[in-house]
Amino acid sequence: MVRAIDPHDVRATTHAWEVETGQLRVRAGRHLAVDGLDLALGTGVHGLLGPNGAGKTTLMRALATVVKPTGGTLRLLGQDAAAGRGLRDVRGRLGYLPQQLGFYPRFTVRDYVEYMAWLRDMPSSAVPGAAQRAIERVHLADRADSRLKSLSGGMLRRAGIAQAIVNEPELLLLDEPTVGLDPEQRVEFRDLIRELGATSCVVVSTHLVEDVVAACSDVLLLDHGTLVFQGVPADLARFGAAGGVGDSPAERGYSHLLRQHRSAS
Repeated sequence: MVRAIDPHDVRATTHAWEVETGQLRVRAGRHLAVDGLDLALGTGVHGLLGPNGAGKTTLMRALATVVKPTGGTLRLLGQDAAAGRGLRDVRGRLGYLPQQLGFYPRFTVRDYVEYMAWLRDMPSSAVPGAAQRAIERVHLADRADSRLKSLSGGMLRRAGIAQAIVNEPELLLLDEPTVGLDPEQRVEFRDLIRELGATSCVVVSTHLVEDVVAACSDVLLLDHGTLVFQGVPADLARFGAAGGVGDSPAERGYSHLLRQHRSAS
C-alpha cells in the first residue's frame, strides 16, 4: 500500500480523530467487503475512491453505524462504535447520505428534512430553522413544499444532502452524492463540502476522480476492501506520470495504483 497508516502511531497521538479504525473488517452478506482497514480521519474533506466491489459502500455503512463490524476496532467521534456503546450520541452528531435514498413519496422536502432532524434528536424548537437553512444551502428553497415524488433525480439527491447536513454534523458521510446532478450543481456541491470540511470531517464516496481532486483535501483508494493509497490529490496526480488510463493525471494515477496493487497481490 502507498503511504500506509500505522494504527499504533495514530493511537499514540493526542489528536481527536473523528474516524479511527484498527484492522477493521466488515461483511456484506457472506462477503468480507472491508478487510483489515486502518484509518485515522479528522477535519477536512476525504474522498473515497475505488472500483465497483471495492468495499466503499460497506465502509460508509459501517461508519454510519448501519452495519456492525465483523472484527477490529471502530471509533467514531470519540466513541467505541464497534462495541455498540454510545451509538445514540454518535448518530445525533453525524449526517449520512446513503447510495440508495429511502423516503416517503408524499413527504414534502421540508417534511423530509424536518423528520430526519427529529430522528437525530434535535430540539423541536430548532428543527424548522435548521431545515430551512439546509434546504437553502442545496438550492431547493423554491421546492421546499413540493412532494418528493414530484422531484427530478437531481433534486432528490439535493434533498438527500439537505437531510444529511440539517444537524450541522461533526461527521458527514456522503455516498455517491453527485449522482443526477448537472455540471453546475456539481460545482455548487463542491463549494458546499469544502465549506463543511473547514469545521467537520466529511467523507465522500464517489467514482468521479475529478470531484475528489476538485473538492477533497485527502484521497483514499480502496480495492477489494483494502487501502491501496492515501494522500493529497497532488500525490494521486503524481502517480499518473508512471502511466495508467485516463484523461487527466489524477485519473491515470488512479488506474496506475490499482494496476500496481493488483500485480503485487
